Amino acid sequence: MAVRARGVEFGWGMAISGRTRWGACTAALALAAGAAQAQTAQKPSGATPTAVAPATIRSHGDDTRAKLDHIQREVDGTKLTVGKKSSVALLDQQPEIPDQSVRGLFVHTPGLVTGEASSATQIDLAYRGLSGQPGSQDVLVLQDGLPISADFMGAPALAWLPFAQGLAQVQTLRAGSGLVYGPQAVAINLLSRRPQPGEPLNFYTEQAGGSDGLWSSWNALEGTSGDLDYRADLGWTRSGGWRANSASGIGQTDAWLGWRPAKGQLWYLDLQAYRASADDPGPMGLAQFDAAPKASLTPYDHDWLSRSAATLGTELDLGQGWRLEGKLRAADQDLDQRSAGEITPGAPPPAAATLQDALFRSEDADVRLSKRWGHGNALTFGVEAAHDDAPLRQWIGQDLTAGQGDHAGAVATLRQARSSDYAAIFAENVFRLPHRIHIVPSVRFEHERIGVEETIKPVGLTRPLIDARATRDTPLFGLGIGNDFGNDNETYVSVSQGWRPLRFFDLASPFTNPPPRSADASRSLSWEGGVHGTPVRGLFYDASLFWIEVKNRVETEALNTIDYVNVNTGDTRNRGFEGEVVYDFWASRSDHAHLSAFSSLALLDARFVRSSLPGEVGRVPAYAPHVLAKAGLTWRRDKAWDLSLAAVSVGSQFFQDSDQPAGEGPSFVPAKIPSYALLDLSGDWWITPRVRLLGGVRNLGDERYYSQALQTGLVPAARRTAYAGLALAF
Repeated sequence: MAVRARGVEFGWGMAISGRTRWGACTAALALAAGAAQAQTAQKPSGATPTAVAPATIRSHGDDTRAKLDHIQREVDGTKLTVGKKSSVALLDQQPEIPDQSVRGLFVHTPGLVTGEASSATQIDLAYRGLSGQPGSQDVLVLQDGLPISADFMGAPALAWLPFAQGLAQVQTLRAGSGLVYGPQAVAINLLSRRPQPGEPLNFYTEQAGGSDGLWSSWNALEGTSGDLDYRADLGWTRSGGWRANSASGIGQTDAWLGWRPAKGQLWYLDLQAYRASADDPGPMGLAQFDAAPKASLTPYDHDWLSRSAATLGTELDLGQGWRLEGKLRAADQDLDQRSAGEITPGAPPPAAATLQDALFRSEDADVRLSKRWGHGNALTFGVEAAHDDAPLRQWIGQDLTAGQGDHAGAVATLRQARSSDYAAIFAENVFRLPHRIHIVPSVRFEHERIGVEETIKPVGLTRPLIDARATRDTPLFGLGIGNDFGNDNETYVSVSQGWRPLRFFDLASPFTNPPPRSADASRSLSWEGGVHGTPVRGLFYDASLFWIEVKNRVETEALNTIDYVNVNTGDTRNRGFEGEVVYDFWASRSDHAHLSAFSSLALLDARFVRSSLPGEVGRVPAYAPHVLAKAGLTWRRDKAWDLSLAAVSVGSQFFQDSDQPAGEGPSFVPAKIPSYALLDLSGDWWITPRVRLLGGVRNLGDERYYSQALQTGLVPAARRTAYAGLALAF
């Protein structure tokens, strides 16, 4: 299938790499299967296998329905979130997002800043001043518990997000997330929709159109048949874009098959494919933004993304309070770029374009066990492992419209073989003590190895070919303490360690002359203390104070006009407040109608406290706004209507750690990104139980703003846009 949008074309298909290395991972799942069979081997011949489901702890007030609308389960399968700050956004309690708005997807996620990038293959998220420059992602994003960045160790930039219509929840875990998922200080897990046991066959289709040539289509079929669960969905969007050279086309298809041979046992296969083709209008200077924000200075730049993945997984209740969850995944991701650079208006076309191909061939394994024991205690432990082959290649060619993978007549200017290996073992336990107190100690040991071997280097560089490797072994520890008090309230205090993995460009940048060298690991220590709860019907609140110390922060240091290197420059201290309140005014009504107000506030004070760079101490890190506020009102009735008005206000922020402007003349970029406030209106209306109208307006106030800037320019954000559509259910 192919989709074209104003000259943008992409095709897609499922192509799972045959070069996977699943031996050890398959053995792990085989052991799990053996454990499940051992639980039923003692039953008489012909008896139906059964499993004992873990008991829900009621004496501590956890996991009430009211709390689960806002935070994760305290013992969430084989993961522990008790004693940590977590939040949940239920997407079926807000209108659909057919335009795939990143801001709309995360509007109920406190503290998270979403950037407006220039291309659909660039997703920028910032949190508590830890993310640095766009593309250097320090927010770990997962789908169903597995990272979705290209290489979450060596190249963690996020280039895609799954379609919002295929998601059920947005789960966010702060502070102690590094001991649950990985080394980052915050983790966002996007939970996919799945058929419920016993669900009949049903089909859903949604078609919408809107501003700038937007067309969106989403189609899903799911149901159950005996022991089998199944779901398949197909979606695509295309848009001409609001700027010149900003057209895009995105497609996604998923197929999920689950098998439940006995109660408490699930085996499943999940196949995914994602394709994106997007023009890149690029940045511009402030004067250009004031004069012609819809213009593009990079009319020949274009990005392509192709991704395929297959996941084999299991969820098994093994009896006696034991549970096992395991996932094996193989994924191929290909990110191609064509760049001809900026062109002065009226100037002739450039003579050549750079074609870049970044491939990622990865295999991942995540196997976890948990044991419920005693009176509400729970132990969880497991292993994670990943391997990635990530070759990077570049060519110079004269075809300014070359398509994806079209290198005919181009000259190779860069070729690197890159690889990364990651492994982690971890364990956590929640101890329930008298007086409704709980303590959660955690430990995690991580191993990282990356390598870069170069066979072609860019012309003009005098250094030898790169052949570099680095290994890091990092222990992490954490501790959470909490107390349940009153009517469904809980205090929580957590302290946890984290670190920044070494990245390919940290080890050896291919575009400069300095020889490879490995910066020391950037370590962090996060403290968070707060209280949350649902003390009265319809009310949820969460308020916390946090303090994050980052040691040996890695920054880019310029050695001269052409050479630079990533080095340890100093330490930062990030502290602040994060709070959230949600109140349903109609919670006591029996007609399934709700009128809910939500608001969140994040206050941040981030500073450099030590630095080897002159004048850096006391400065504010990049993308660390002092204030971030989100608020809104939702009026809904189940299967009748859903109307939401949401506001996001972001304070001014520096775009680089030096707190200095960049460029001169028409290319001048101010040091600060000005504050901005946005208002979004969206709604669904069920004409009948099976027919629904949907629509919305983004940036209702037509705010003129930008949320991202680089040394080469700022990136204008979209003004007011609107969409409308029709959805049918069968």
